[in-house]
Amino acid sequence: MHEISLVRNVFRSLEDQFSAEELEKIKAIHLKIGLLANVEPVLLRNAYEAVTATDQPGFKAVSLEIEMVPAEISCPSCGKTSIIENYHFKCSHCNQPSNNLIRGTELLISGVDMD
Repeated sequence: MHEISLVRNVFRSLEDQFSAEELEKIKAIHLKIGLLANVEPVLLRNAYEAVTATDQPGFKAVSLEIEMVPAEISCPSCGKTSIIENYHFKCSHCNQPSNNLIRGTELLISGVDMD
């Protein structure tokens, strides 16, 4: 399950950015996950619980907030953007196919809440 390594990477990123005192003040971690990022939110939450129970007990009381980001393309024909529906990569304005993905693959720490 690659979600466990993703959770560990989130913790490493936080440890790189914040001091030990600041880490103790974190109450929530906010992630943005693209629909096409190949990450299952349920599996990520389960991995988060497992890692906080074993490797990172200091984060056990910290909540994990996940925002799913839809896949979006830019159309080279008409120049407009469209949200991908049912994995059909075509413009919703002119119906032309497009593989010009502009969002939907990200996995970002979008913020943290602290006391």
